[in-house]
Amino acid sequence: MNIFKSTVLVVGLILTFGLPSTTFGQNNNLMDSLSYSVGLMLAQNLQQQGISDLDSESLKQGLMDVIDGNDLKISLEKANSVIQEYFAKKNMAQFEENVNAENDFLTANRKKEGVVETESGLQYKVLEAGDGPVPTATDRITAHYHGTLLDGRVFDSSVNRGQPATFPVNGVIQGWQEVLQLMPVGSKYRVFIPSRLAYGERGAGDMIGPYAMLIFEIELLGIE
Repeated sequence: MNIFKSTVLVVGLILTFGLPSTTFGQNNNLMDSLSYSVGLMLAQNLQQQGISDLDSESLKQGLMDVIDGNDLKISLEKANSVIQEYFAKKNMAQFEENVNAENDFLTANRKKEGVVETESGLQYKVLEAGDGPVPTATDRITAHYHGTLLDGRVFDSSVNRGQPATFPVNGVIQGWQEVLQLMPVGSKYRVFIPSRLAYGERGAGDMIGPYAMLIFEIELLGIE
């Protein structure tokens, strides 16, 4: 559940049932227990969402402004934007190691003999030069490929499966789309795809994490 929606749900419960004026203790009544339980739910939800460094006074003020009908210091739309920005920065910090590793690799790799870098930042090296036609974005192609992460782990490989893949050029990640339209049939390229031309901050599956760059060896076998 979205953290903003979860918070609104909890605040809605508080608005419905109110907050007790007494301190929660052994002689609590139903409303004491309910209010305390709502607090537990809110705190647990925040922790599950990865928020553990909130200012308790500001949190309390936000709750009370809604409950008491006070003028809000920021709008609910702005609050949602702030929360999304927080998670974006937290996500970026969490995967900063991936970003740095990608930048270091590409900086060194572009200086290597035979490596070509395009305007988008895609890098490739021709392993075998073909002399066939070059596909367009609307073509379907057949290719063998072997995909690895920077640490060498294989995440997908038609070569290992022993079966080439057929798909539309415009149906794959941006880095693939770009390089396929540079490759004559019969070519084999090693391709270094920055994360922004692959799966970016989302990642894909269990192995391709956020901000992971990908390395492929692609052999273009034919155009349908």
